[in-house]
Amino acid sequence: MPDVKDAPSPNHDERPAPPDMIVLHYTGMQTGAAALDRLRDPASKVSSHYLVEEDGAIFRLVDEDQRAWHAGVSEWAGQQALNDCSVGIEIVNPGHEWGYRAFPEAQMRAVEGLVSDIIRRRAIRLERVLGHADIAPTRKEDPGELFDWRRLAVAGLAIWPDAADEAEAGRLLDPEGYATLARALAACGYGLDDFQATLTAFRRRFRPSSLAGVPVMRDLLIAREIAARWPARLGGAPAA
Repeated sequence: MPDVKDAPSPNHDERPAPPDMIVLHYTGMQTGAAALDRLRDPASKVSSHYLVEEDGAIFRLVDEDQRAWHAGVSEWAGQQALNDCSVGIEIVNPGHEWGYRAFPEAQMRAVEGLVSDIIRRRAIRLERVLGHADIAPTRKEDPGELFDWRRLAVAGLAIWPDAADEAEAGRLLDPEGYATLARALAACGYGLDDFQATLTAFRRRFRPSSLAGVPVMRDLLIAREIAARWPARLGGAPAA
C-alpha cells in the first residue's frame, strides 16, 4: 500500500459484496482542501474511498470494505448502483467548471501506485478500471480528456486499444454503422440512454483530441477492438 493519510469521512454504509471495480473522478472544486472538507461533511452525503492531491499525497476517507458515496446514478454492463461494487478515487483537479488542467506528474505517480495496489489486492480486471464519465455519461465528464488513460494502460493498470493509436479513420458512418457502433459500445459496457453523451464519454477516454462531431469509422474500430478484447462482464474474475 502506498503511503496513505487517514482522514475519515462519516459518509458511508455497508457494502452488499466486496468491490470489483475502480472508479476515477476529479474533484471539480477550486482546491483540494475544499474537496476534502466536502467529502467529510455529513451534510454533503458524498464521499470517496481515497483522495489524491496534486502533490501526490493520498488520503483515505472510507475503508474499502465500506460503501462510499461517489458514483451516484450509474451503470456499467447493465449493472446499476455502482457504489455497491466500486472503490472510488477522487483526484484533485478544478475540473471543467473551475479551470480544468493537466494532472501533475507527482499526482499521476500516486494514482498509479494506488490503483496498482487495489488491483493487486482485489484482483480487479483492467476493463473495470473506469472513469466517472464512463458510468454516468449524461451527468459527468470526469476525470476528463486530460487524464492520461494511455499511461495507466502502459503501466498495466487499465485498457488501451491499439486502434486508438492508429492513423485517423475519418469516414462517416452510415445508419447501419451507427447501429453497429451502438452495439459495440454496449458490448464495451456503456449504457445507451443518450447515444451522443455516451459517444462523448467514450471519446474522452480513447479519442481525447476529438470530442465533438458525428461518429466516424475510428470510433467503431476502437469500440469493436475493446468489445473483442475486453468484453464487458460483471466482476469476480482476476485481472489479466
